[in-house]
Order: sequence, then structure tokens, then C-alpha cells
Amino acid sequence: MMISVNEYGLDVFEEMMDNADELNVGIEELDNGTTIIDAGVEEEGGFEAGLYVARICMADLADLKFSSFNLGKLTVPAIEVTTDHPIIACMASQFAGWRIKVKKFFGMGSGPARALSLNPRELYEKIMYTDDADEAVLVLESSTIPDEEVTAEIAKACRVEPEDLYIVVVPTASVAGTVQISARVVETGIHKLETLGFDINSIKHAHGIVPISPLVGDDVKCMGSTNDCIIYCGRVYYAVEYEKVEELKGYVQKVPSRNSRDYGQPFYVTFKNTGFDFFKVDAAMFAPAEITLNDLNSGKTFTSGAINPEVLLESFGIETV
Repeated sequence: MMISVNEYGLDVFEEMMDNADELNVGIEELDNGTTIIDAGVEEEGGFEAGLYVARICMADLADLKFSSFNLGKLTVPAIEVTTDHPIIACMASQFAGWRIKVKKFFGMGSGPARALSLNPRELYEKIMYTDDADEAVLVLESSTIPDEEVTAEIAKACRVEPEDLYIVVVPTASVAGTVQISARVVETGIHKLETLGFDINSIKHAHGIVPISPLVGDDVKCMGSTNDCIIYCGRVYYAVEYEKVEELKGYVQKVPSRNSRDYGQPFYVTFKNTGFDFFKVDAAMFAPAEITLNDLNSGKTFTSGAINPEVLLESFGIETV
């Protein structure tokens, strides 16, 4: 029987509601019955709230824990991600593949509900995953709480009733937001491999570690610094069962972000130089800094890339006083 990411995600959502006071999050039930957790729009949220959001994103199919990351003379918070279900956790659930726009509302949707809405459908066909849960759990990266009209559209896309829809809203420019974005380091590497033509279904186990960004400004500026955490200091490790071991070295060489023409400066600077047009940013930038790949069949291990703390410190805008 296939794991239901929405059933797993709902368990964490309910746990998050039970601990709302400790997590500094708010709970609201809309008139149409949709339940909303505010993890940073009007409520404070925090590191632990971000951990819960990341757990929901990955359908609780990963071990997530806080750590530290050394950036030269400075040590910053970090998050470690370990999973034995990398494709379901990362691609069937966590991948932010759903752009939700209803009138003036916009948010990036990720988490279990995507498996019901099939966004994007071709990805689910590739990984051969389906979920037929009666309840949908969504994480919205947005600075606005969705209303009944927005949630009705989301519920319709997921083929559930609005009262069976559960949403966590977390802005990019929030402590919880920075945590849940860094927790995407393993997913970012898998997505990059997928774009290169690698058979991601061969990935059996995964681990990653990445710094967590401080808040550096508004949503756009924090979008830059949180991406930079993965681009310049994200480290990932995958254990695979790949039939053509001779091809692995080529894939590993192409994954790291340093292969991008835009590599070498904070993402916000690159984004600003394009007139804030995502389509003008080299897609090769969206990758971890370093990858290690172990083939379980042959016993061979390949690694490529390197971290770049200097650019990340520039992105963070840290001053020594």
C-alpha cells in the first residue's frame, strides 16, 4: 500500500495545532470550514514552528533537526535533513510546484495537497505516485492569509471539500519561513538531477545540511538570502541504485550551483539585475553547492562542488562590530 502524504501531513498539522501556544502560531477556521495556521503573517512563529512546517512539507517522512554551520569565523544556525523516502517526501510532497493565484492573492503551494491537485502532473507520472486521501494539507509561502474564495479554489483543485482543507501560511520573511526554505536542500538537489535527465527513482536515501538565513529585509530580499543558503553552502548526499554507473560521474559534475553563469554573487543582486524576472535567471543556479553520490550496487562514490561562505556572508549582510 502506498504511503499517503496527506494522511501523514495531517498528523503533523494536528500536532502543530495542539502546540500552537508554544510555537507562537495562530489558528483560524474560515466560514467555509478551512483551517488555517498562521506561522508568521500576523503571528510571531519561530524556529520550532519552521520545523513543523518543514515536517508537513515532507509529509513527516524525514528526520529534521537543528544544527550549526561554520562560515569561517562565524557560526550560524543550520538544519539537517535525512530521509529514507526521498522521492515521496521531496518530490511528491515538498517540491514547491504549485503557483496559486486567485484574483489579488498569490502564494507558492507545497506539501501533501500537491499530490491531490497533481501539480505538476508530469512529475507525478514520472515518480509513479498517487494519493487518494479525503483531506488535503497545504503549505502556502505567502504574506497574506487566504480567504474563502481562495481556499475554495484550492479545495476544488484537490477534489476535497473546503472543510477538509488544512493550510499553513508562512511568509518568506519570517523565522519559520527561513527554516522551511533551508529544509528544501535535499529536494533542490533531486530536482536539479531530474532536470539533467537523471532517473530520480533510483535515489533511495538522502541527507543534507544547510545554514538558515537571518531575516535580511522584505520577502524579496529574504527570498534571495534563503536561496543563497542552498546555492552557496548547501551540502547533499544521496545513496542510489543506478544501473549505468559509468554515467554517474557526469551527472555529479553538472549538479552544483557553480555551473551556473550567474554564480558568484548574492541571488538578490542577480535577481535585481534581471529586473526581478525569474525567467531571466539561469535555472542552473537553483542547486546545492556540493553533492556526494554513493551507488549502492557498485560501491562507488562521487563528489563535486564546494561551499562558498564568503558570498553567503555577503548575502546575509553581517557586520562585525
